[in-house]
Parts: sequence; structure tokens; C-alpha cells
Amino acid sequence: MRYAQRLSQIEPFHVMRILAAAQQMQAAGRDVIHLEVGEPDFPTPQPIVEAGLNALAQGKTFYTGACGIWPLREAIAGFYQTRFGVTVDPARIIVTPGASGALQLILALLVDHGSEVLLTDPGYPCNRHLVSLLGGLPVNVPVGADTRFQLLAPHIEQYWHDNTAAALVASPANPTGTVLEPLEIKALAQACNARGGALIVDEIYQGLVYGRPHETALSLGEDLFVVNSFSKFFQMTGWRLGWLVSPPEHVAALEKLAQNLFLAPPTAAQWAALAAFAPATLELVEQRRQVLDGRRQYLQSALMQLGFGIPATPQGAFYLWADAGHLGRSAAHFCENLLATQAVAVTPGDDFGRQDNFLRFAYTQPTKTLEEACNRIHNYLISG
Repeated sequence: MRYAQRLSQIEPFHVMRILAAAQQMQAAGRDVIHLEVGEPDFPTPQPIVEAGLNALAQGKTFYTGACGIWPLREAIAGFYQTRFGVTVDPARIIVTPGASGALQLILALLVDHGSEVLLTDPGYPCNRHLVSLLGGLPVNVPVGADTRFQLLAPHIEQYWHDNTAAALVASPANPTGTVLEPLEIKALAQACNARGGALIVDEIYQGLVYGRPHETALSLGEDLFVVNSFSKFFQMTGWRLGWLVSPPEHVAALEKLAQNLFLAPPTAAQWAALAAFAPATLELVEQRRQVLDGRRQYLQSALMQLGFGIPATPQGAFYLWADAGHLGRSAAHFCENLLATQAVAVTPGDDFGRQDNFLRFAYTQPTKTLEEACNRIHNYLISG
């Protein structure tokens, strides 16, 4: 049996190999420290869990509409209003099976065979694979510390072609944790719209920002696509629930795609997510955000003392993008040997593009555990 040709464009997600090896070591009794996976270590807030249990007990287990239950779409719109002062029509909001589902819908709407989509290098690898899956051509634009590893309007001018359909940016970004300023997003949207294309803004890590205001690209108008998720800020990774906000003229087409691709988002997860916006939940996730900020500050300082460079200070998410070029070995080699000898799992930079000298550290562990991880990394470095 022959595989479809598209599979040749899909690369493995290397961090999953690191995770599998780390889990195998744990099963054998090793004390492994996980700094590789982009998932908060906090459990889902209890009000959300209780709302999900209540939904199951009440028999809310049947299909919903393809765009999600109306009360949740209204609640998301209310969140934009109260938190950001931005009015969003709930009809523009489509609830999806995770943020990945939202990206699939938008890219299925925009990408034809041979269409280009501009992406950052470094950037989240699954995005380029989604473009390839649809027959599009991911264009990995090299971005560096001079732009905080972000795609900006001058990149649009340089890399946009007649067959370019869209540009996809993230703020805060994975793997760098850097944030786009509102004026930068506005300039990006204007540059894309002037060329008959679209701007997609990934706000999956929205809420997890440090030392700056909470912002959304939706404050700039309706002529862009915004993706968000309940996974990161609300700690609902396994519930598989996200959403997108579309320009109003594209909602009907996106709903048609959702009907055919997903039928509907997970029902119990939707009813559970209503509790994400309750005052008690928001208070708890804000406390956890502050904990993450403390971890960020500790780990950045500790890694720099160990000789790693942090070319752009992260202002969001829960990652540090560290330059390991001084080690004189590839990032993949470093990660494999660090795990084998010190039982510390980190992600090699080549997962995120042509970034062989970089490592991604996720500070999704308690500070005490981060201290132990840094001690082990120090032992590895001095051992040669």
C-alpha cells in the first residue's frame, strides 16, 4: 500500500521523541525533569471540572451546532468586552476542537493547492505541516532577535508573492515567548489586506503575559482572523477546546467547513468552559500566571549564568528560547545526552525551523524543580 504524497511533507515532531524517551526512563524508575512539553503543570481549575461533571450528569453528551453552543460564544464575546473593552459579535466566534481545529478551518478556507503561507522561522512546527496537508506551500521566513523573532510588515513586502494567501503570526509566540505590539499587528494586517491576502493571529497564549498589558488583535478591527484556546491560560489542554474569531463575511463558509470536518466541538468541554470566565476561575488563573512569571525570571537568570544566551526576553507564554551555540554541538545532540545522563528533558530548536543552535525550555515545573534541573545541566556542562 502506498501512502499519499502529502505525507512526505510532514516531518516528525521531535519533542515527542524526547518525551517518549523521558517517559520510558520514568517507567524504569528515573527521576526525570520535564522541561520539554508545552503544557501547564497546573490542573484544570476546579470550577471548570465541576461544570464538566455537571454537564455529563445532565446528559449533555449529544452533538451541538458546528459553531458551538450559543452560551459559550456569548461568554467568549463577553470576555473580550470586559477584559479588553472590545465588542465582538458572538456570531463571529466559532468554537473548535482545540486551537488546532481553528487553524485547520482558517487554512482550509484560504489555502488552495500551491498557495503560499508566510510563517516565522522559528515557529510552531504543526502550522507549516497544516499548510502542507492542504496542498499549500509553507514559506518559513527567517526572523531573528532584531525583530524579537517576529514577522513584521517589511517581511510581507519582501516575501509576499502573487500566490501568497496569508501570513500567520503568534503573540505571545511559541517557542520564543515574544509579543507583537498592536501597531506592528496593524501594519501586518494592512500589508496583507493591501495584497488581497489575510492575516491570521494566533493568540493561544493570550493572558499569559508578563510586565505588560493584556491585549488582543481584535482591538484593531474585523479584517483579520484570530485564534485562541482554553488550553494554556485556562489549563484545559486535554479538553480539546479552542475558538476562532472571523471577519463576519467568512463565518458561513467556515461553518460549512466545520460541519464537514468536525461536526461539532466536544459537548461536555463546551459546557465546562463556561466556568472558565467565572470570577473564582479568573482569580485562580491570575494567581497561576504570577507563579509562571516568577519561574520565568528565575530560569532566565539561571540559564544565563550557565552560559546560555537569551536573545529576546520573553514577555509571554511559558518558554525560554536559549542560544546554545557556545556548546559546540547540535541542539539535538545536547538534548539526547542531557536526557540520557542527567534525566532532564528539553526541546531541540530544530523542531521549530532551521534553529540547530537553539533550545526551548518550558518553565512548566515548580521553581524548586527548575533549580534542580539547572544543577543537573551545570553537572552536564562541566562533565564535558
